[in-house]
Amino acid sequence: MFQGSMVALVTPFRDGSIDWDTLKKLADWHMDQGTDIIIPCGTTGESATMSHEEHRAVMDFVIEHVDGRVPVICGAGSNSTEEAVGLVKHAKKAGAAGVLVVTPYYNKPTQEGLYRHYEYIAGKVDIPIVLYNVPGRTGVSISPQTVARLRKIPNIVAIKEASGSIEQTCQILDLCDITVISGEDALTWPLMAVGAKGVISVTANVMPGRVSKMVHAALEKDMETAKRLHRELFRLNKVMFIETNPIPVKTALGMMGLIKPELRLPLCEMSSANKEELSRVLKELKVFADTSTQRKKVGSKK
Repeated sequence: MFQGSMVALVTPFRDGSIDWDTLKKLADWHMDQGTDIIIPCGTTGESATMSHEEHRAVMDFVIEHVDGRVPVICGAGSNSTEEAVGLVKHAKKAGAAGVLVVTPYYNKPTQEGLYRHYEYIAGKVDIPIVLYNVPGRTGVSISPQTVARLRKIPNIVAIKEASGSIEQTCQILDLCDITVISGEDALTWPLMAVGAKGVISVTANVMPGRVSKMVHAALEKDMETAKRLHRELFRLNKVMFIETNPIPVKTALGMMGLIKPELRLPLCEMSSANKEELSRVLKELKVFADTSTQRKKVGSKK
């Protein structure tokens, strides 16, 4: 149901508030550059530091602005099942094409608890659900067997797989027909080689056109082209996680003149050494030249 290049969209801030004008221009840029699906309010969108009112407002704003030009899947997870239901209901009402629901963080539920969490949400709201497995941030991983159980629920249609394990994807696809989406940029091409259908990408915030070309080459079974683009993007994929996401990607977008690289505590600015490394990679990949036109569209505000 969902496939292609999907951006885990940053949320631009300015002086502590959401920068709505820049958010709109970023969404437009992604649609111009071939991004297939826009995903606000995920980890990269700093949903963890947004108030519930801000979270819902960003959902509404992006869906309204995109206006059906591409699907919008809203991040709508929580470590509280009832709280997640509230966010999912709002996404449905706002017109989202689907929701991305992370495993409950901190609670560390059992596999049965994970199953019941998603079963409950799916039973409360009739909207396509993308499971989100990212054990490095949540402390818990959905097993392939639990994914297969959940796939029997009609509106659980996909999983963003960010465990870092290719074997995990192979096991999931061996057990059921759920759509697997890469959740780790450096593994997108390898995961697509074994059956994944795209990526929910951090790197696409910086080079949306090239990520889209790689993903579509893989979808079209042109694996040599996809492999070449994967290798070109590899250094950028790695440097995007040299510090906690979204610190590097927001720093990069700030260097590119596309946003004010403002973060909310407990995240803070990048270390000077890592910032130098990030700048070096961006220059080597000619990212600044590629985004000169977009900088003019966004304007001179920094």
